[in-house]
Amino acid sequence: MEESEKEYPFLRACRRQTTDYTPIWLMRQAGRYMKEYRALRKKYSFLEMCKNPELAAKVTLQPIERFKLDAAIIFSDILIPLEPMGVEFEFAKGEGPVFHHPLRGMKDVEKLRVIEPEEETSFLMKAIQIVRKELERKIPLIGFSGAPFTLASYIIEGGHSRNYILTKNLIYQDPNTWDALMEKISVMLIRYLNAQIRSGVQALQLFDSWVGCLTPSDYEEYVLPYSKKVIDGVGKSVPLIHFATSSSTLLELMKRAGGDVIGVDWRVDIREAWARLGHDIAIQGNLDPVILFGPVDLIEKEVKRILDRVEGRPGHIFNLGHGILPNTPVDHVAALVNMVHEFSSK
Repeated sequence: MEESEKEYPFLRACRRQTTDYTPIWLMRQAGRYMKEYRALRKKYSFLEMCKNPELAAKVTLQPIERFKLDAAIIFSDILIPLEPMGVEFEFAKGEGPVFHHPLRGMKDVEKLRVIEPEEETSFLMKAIQIVRKELERKIPLIGFSGAPFTLASYIIEGGHSRNYILTKNLIYQDPNTWDALMEKISVMLIRYLNAQIRSGVQALQLFDSWVGCLTPSDYEEYVLPYSKKVIDGVGKSVPLIHFATSSSTLLELMKRAGGDVIGVDWRVDIREAWARLGHDIAIQGNLDPVILFGPVDLIEKEVKRILDRVEGRPGHIFNLGHGILPNTPVDHVAALVNMVHEFSSK
């Protein structure tokens, strides 16, 4: 780690070191709520923007130019490494990702390739290098991927799902196929995340956005070993944030799976979550993204409440409980960032 990086408040907080104020970044901080992003989106498809290093870098930097954020996160999507594995999908208007041939059995798993990320997702690695150059000694850059369960669920369900019936059926009725799929995805993710480190990211986040659909016992048996395999397999030169939504029943198990920071959503009290996790790990979260649609005095009240609940303990990174929603007022985002810095300043 470079000497200057040791002083970044975000990286210090990841390592539970003291900071002059609570650092803040926001999931989906580059995106549809910003007019600069919408202007680009009129000209290019979402995937075109992800796969063009210059455009991806530009979008990554848009919120950094607008707000006093303490970290940037590379503009990409958790599904990006699936395409070179042989999984066909498209982003359908208004529907999100649609997979043309959902996975149904062992034969489909055997067809999946473990990728060479530096070659097959070279556009992402190039975008990371461009952004690092632009951010030199300003703030750190976060890389990311989906977690094994969330990616597997997309491949099996064929898109978004409410009840995860297909995924759970595969787990329960064909555990050998489930294990083979999770193993292949895990090996790919270890390569993919380590390639991002080599390209210059200074922290990582593992998004297990869908894992909250599981019981704790199912998580422990069918998911934890693979999330742990990925986290154990990623280089320890950068901190890793392990994040899931609807995960208040899974926190202790997520800690067992690993990570330097556990990201929590808004459905759990942050003081209670941290007490359950133990204070030997950092925590990220946990403002409800919808609060940003409310009046500024409500945002102020909620920011103060979260900061009061963590009691100034080192190792808190302020974030939303999930990504910024489309149509979020931009001035409310600016107000949030400024409030966190102001109210938490020592």
